[in-house]
Parts: sequence; C-alpha cells; structure tokens
Amino acid sequence: MRRWIFAAACLSASAALSACNSAKDVLEPSAVAPTEQSAALAKTEGTDVAAPAVTGAASAAATAVPAQTAAIMTKARVQFAPIVGATVEAATPLTQRLGARARERGITLAGSTDTTPPGIIMRGYFSAMTEGKDTTVVYVWDVYDPAGTRLHRINGQQTAASAGSGDGWPAVAPATMQAIADSTIDQLAQWLAAKPG
Repeated sequence: MRRWIFAAACLSASAALSACNSAKDVLEPSAVAPTEQSAALAKTEGTDVAAPAVTGAASAAATAVPAQTAAIMTKARVQFAPIVGATVEAATPLTQRLGARARERGITLAGSTDTTPPGIIMRGYFSAMTEGKDTTVVYVWDVYDPAGTRLHRINGQQTAASAGSGDGWPAVAPATMQAIADSTIDQLAQWLAAKPG
C-alpha cells in the first residue's frame, strides 16, 4: 500500500511539473524532466492521483486498422509533450517505440518543428519502483486538446524482472518501456476510434 501512495505522490507531483514543460521538444528523450524535481515535489504534494487500473503486459489489440478507423486516426495529429519522471535512458526506447507503433496504427504524429498545431497533446508522467526482483513502472498519459482541456486519460503499470543493478529506473529494461509504448498507442487508437468526429 505504501508503494501506491508513493507512486500516487510522484505522479501528482509530475502533473504539477508538466505546466512548466514546453511541448516543442516532441518525443525527445533529452526533454525528459529531471526525476529529482519530481521527488522533491512529491514530498509537498497530496496523493490525489488514483492508482492505475491497467496491469500486466501490453494490450493485445490487433495491429490491423480498418479503413474507417484509420481515417479517424489520421485526422488527429498527436503531439507528445516532454515526459516527466523517467530518466533519459529509460525514455529513449519508449519514445522510439511510440513513433514506430503510431505509424503501425495509422496515427499521425506532430513533430517539434511542425507549424500546424496538433489535434491532441499527450503528457506522460512516470514512476519506477523496485520490489524484490521485480521493477514496476507506473504511467499516466493525459490527453489534452490544443486549448488545454483534458479529454482522456490512459494509465497503467508494467512489471518485469529487474534488469541491471540498482533500484528504480536503472532496473528498468528497454523491453518494459517498449511494452508501455505499445499499450499506450493501442489504447489511444481505441479511444480515437470511439471518439465522435
């Protein structure tokens, strides 16, 4: 239980930090907000973020995209804001896989140099906790319109055997972050397909 309170505090603090991040550095691991800031703010923030509902492996949604669904997803240009809470090393396989999976699912990503505003902006908040031989990454993606109104939330967690040494982010394997990217894009595609217009 204490682990979830810590995760909720970190994610709540990360949400507060997101207002300071610029969305211009899209899918750039170097744009990851420092974890130290998240940890410092976690001590002062409340724990109002609910524990993620999704657990385990990435979503098993099919990669084939029907024509009508593909048309809906292609219209919605998605921009990923800088990721909060993860290290650059952990964010690199995540961002690479987000781009590849989005292309597979027919989702158009807006780049950092695009002059046309995106249709939606995704802000991600991450936390990693090691317990025993396993490390769990908890993630929350808030989906916003260009005006800053939150439209949707994607959240979950991914647990895998710890890789390397240490606790937290040094123990997170690239495959764990790639599975999170797959699940994120699959859930985004499902939401876009169900979204009117």
